[in-house]
Amino acid sequence: MKKFVAELIGTCVLVTFGCGTAMITGCEHWGGYLLTALAFGLVIVGMAYCIGNVSGCHINPAVSLAVFINKGMSAKDFGLYLLAQFLGAFLGGGILALIFGVSAIEDKTSAFGSNGLAGVNGSIVTGLIVEILLTYVFVLVILGVTSKKANHGSFGGLIIGLTLVLIHIFGIALTGTSVNPARSFGPALVSLFAGVSGPIKDLWIFIVGPFAGAALAAFTNIFFEKEAAKK
Repeated sequence: MKKFVAELIGTCVLVTFGCGTAMITGCEHWGGYLLTALAFGLVIVGMAYCIGNVSGCHINPAVSLAVFINKGMSAKDFGLYLLAQFLGAFLGGGILALIFGVSAIEDKTSAFGSNGLAGVNGSIVTGLIVEILLTYVFVLVILGVTSKKANHGSFGGLIIGLTLVLIHIFGIALTGTSVNPARSFGPALVSLFAGVSGPIKDLWIFIVGPFAGAALAAFTNIFFEKEAAKK
């Protein structure tokens, strides 16, 4: 239950502060890009040192999938983590609706910081490629940093947070940077309640892409560990 609550709170904070910053800045060039990227990365840093010792601070279904594939958690915990993360993301979206109003009149992104394909000219294929690539790099770093063999000590959370900043700097202009199915789910669902249906229609891309990228990262990590064991 502690892990469930920790993941719910962590994901809620990620959506509230990350997507909230995107709403305020509108992710406009270039200050808005950087502020939004920093917001997402700094949330990860803060939560890593806050709930990392409780749940591992996944706050991302894609990360949980990679950990599960690497046999770092049970199927039961995997299911509970996903439930907590999606509920937390929806709660975060709800908090944004309370702050900005359900009509999101003050929202410069027009959809509670939802992900979209405008930056890739509406191309589903390009959107999937971008999300797979971004998530692959992000999750591969997480698995490498958190490996017992890495011995990064207390710097793990900082490394992961800074990597997420980098991922956002590159990806915001393309897809808004999801790399996290729950992060996309919360704002998309709240946007639907606000009368904006675009994000929910494209939501599957930001679920399939991150999950695929995370799975590829997990299998890459398994390959690396097997090769390291041979030496």
